[in-house]
Amino acid sequence: MAAVLMEAREAYDLGYYTQRLADPELLKQSLAVCMIQIPLLVVPVGGSRRGGYYPVPCLCFGLAVRDALRGRPGFPFVRVGWSVFSDHGCVVEWGERPPMPWWPGHDETTLGRFYGYSEDAIDQYTAAQHTRVPTTPPASCSVFSPERPLV
Repeated sequence: MAAVLMEAREAYDLGYYTQRLADPELLKQSLAVCMIQIPLLVVPVGGSRRGGYYPVPCLCFGLAVRDALRGRPGFPFVRVGWSVFSDHGCVVEWGERPPMPWWPGHDETTLGRFYGYSEDAIDQYTAAQHTRVPTTPPASCSVFSPERPLV
């Protein structure tokens, strides 16, 4: 298993970061990591960005990404760990350890600033999270039903 490093302009999600980072100069030092045909951006630490992460589906992928980033400028203390977010299994992290939003005194704004997002991007994300309407599965869903509790 190998992680291929490419120029940032090849990253599928470059536009996402271009619109959201407080310091767009970091994009000049960013890289794209390609594991399964889709290159995704990794943004180095710098300015207000104190850490970063790259979600991976398993430990094998995590080790390959970690090894590819290790020793590169802007990617200090590269490590693989379990994600604190329920939609990721493992993550490759670099820089400082992130604040956890559920710790006292920390929230989504603190986390957004840690990752170097602009105040506008943080405000938009926070507003979207607070206006999100919970969805229920369709009646025809065979996995969930009120009679069959989730375990």
